[in-house]
Amino acid sequence: MWYFAWILGLPLAALFAVVNAMWLELHADRTMMDGKPRDDR
Repeated sequence: MWYFAWILGLPLAALFAVVNAMWLELHADRTMMDGKPRDDR
């Protein structure tokens, strides 16, 4: 049943990566619109 974990895990990891990238872009855009300096910690 290892394939079941792969079938569920890979799309979930890809979805997480896409959502994380979208959030980072939104966060950077909001920071730029506010005129605040970027916090690149």
